[in-house]
Amino acid sequence: MTIDWSEWLNLAFRWLHLVAGIAWIGSSFYFVWLDNHLKQPAAGDASGEVWSVHGGGFYHKQKYQVAPARMPEELHWFKWEAYFTWISGFSLLVLIYYVGADSFLLDPAEAPLGAGAGIAIGLAALLLGWLVYDGLCRSPVGSNNLALGLFWFACLLFAASLLDGLFNSRAAYLHVGAMIGTVMVANVFFIIIPNQRKVVADLVAGRTPDPKLGAAARQRSLHNNYMTLPVLFIMISQHYPMTYGARRPWLVLALLGLTGVAIRHVFNLRGRGKPYGSTIALALVLAAASVTYVTLEKSGAASGQAVTYAQVQPILATHCASCHNVPAPPLGVRLDNWEHVKAAAARIRRVAVNSQAMPLGNPTRMTPAERQQLGAWIAAGTPR
Repeated sequence: MTIDWSEWLNLAFRWLHLVAGIAWIGSSFYFVWLDNHLKQPAAGDASGEVWSVHGGGFYHKQKYQVAPARMPEELHWFKWEAYFTWISGFSLLVLIYYVGADSFLLDPAEAPLGAGAGIAIGLAALLLGWLVYDGLCRSPVGSNNLALGLFWFACLLFAASLLDGLFNSRAAYLHVGAMIGTVMVANVFFIIIPNQRKVVADLVAGRTPDPKLGAAARQRSLHNNYMTLPVLFIMISQHYPMTYGARRPWLVLALLGLTGVAIRHVFNLRGRGKPYGSTIALALVLAAASVTYVTLEKSGAASGQAVTYAQVQPILATHCASCHNVPAPPLGVRLDNWEHVKAAAARIRRVAVNSQAMPLGNPTRMTPAERQQLGAWIAAGTPR
C-alpha cells in the first residue's frame, strides 16, 4: 500500500489555512466592528463601550484607549490565528509552487529561470514586500493612511507586473497574495503584539504606558483590515483562471483588489454611521470594469480571424488528446474528430479559452495565441 503523502499534506495544510484564516479574519473584523460602534461610556474611565446581544445573552464591552488603571487577572491575546494562517499558507506555497516549481511556478515563455532562481525570487518578494511596507509606515507618509495606502498599492502593482514577467500568471498572483499576507502577519508579530506587551509591562511596573504604542498597533490592525479582502480574492482566484489568464493579469488583480478595499470601506463607514453610498457605487464600477476588460479582451482576441478546423485540430491533438482521446474520456468528452469537437465547442470555449482551466496545470504549455485561435474558430461557428 502506497500513501500519497503529498496530496494528504496538501489537504491538511489547506484545511488548516482555511480554519486559521477564518479565525484570524473573524477576530479582525469583529474588533474593527467594535471600534466603529464604541460610544462614550456613561461612567468610568473607559474611552468607549458597546452593548450587544448574541446567543441569548447580553455583552457589555469596554475599551481603554491606552490601558486600564490596573492589570486584569486574565488577559486574552489574539495572535496564534495569524501565525498559523501564515505558517499553513507558506507551507502550501512551498509544497505546491516550490517543490513543483517546474510545473507550477516557472514559465519558460516568460523568463528562462531555473527552479532555484525562481524560488529565490519568490522568497525575496515576501521579504522585500515587508521591508517596503514597514519603511513606508515609519516614513512621513505613514502619518497619512490614505497616502500610505496609495504608495503601498503602487508597490504591489509594480510587484504584480514584475512577477508576471518572471513566473506563470497563476504563481505571480499567488505571490502577490503571499506578500500581502506576510505583511499582515508581520504587523501582528513585529508591531501589534510587541507594543501590547510593552503596555502590559508598564502596567505591571506601575508606569504610564506610552499612548503611541497603542496608536501604532491600531494603525497596523486597520491596515490589515483593508488588506484582507484582496488576499481572499487572490486565494479564490486560483479557481477562476479568467482572472490571472488575462493578457494583463496585473490589471485585473488591481481592479478586483481595489474592489475588495472599497467593499471593506463600505462596512467600516457603515459601522461609523457615515454615508457609504458613493463607496458602494465605486465598488460596483471597479467590479464592472474588471468584467468588462476581461470580456472585451476575449472578444477582441476572437474577432477578425478566419480559422478552420484544420488549423485547430493540431492544437487539440497536442494539448487535449492525451486525456480526451482515450476509451473513457473525462465527462465523456471525446475530441477525436470534427463532430465530437463541434458538440463540445461551448464547453471547450468555457474551460480552455475563457477560464483557461484546461489543460489542467497546462503541462503541455498551451499558449495564449493557441487559445485565441481556438476561441476564434468556435466564435465563427466551428467551420469544417
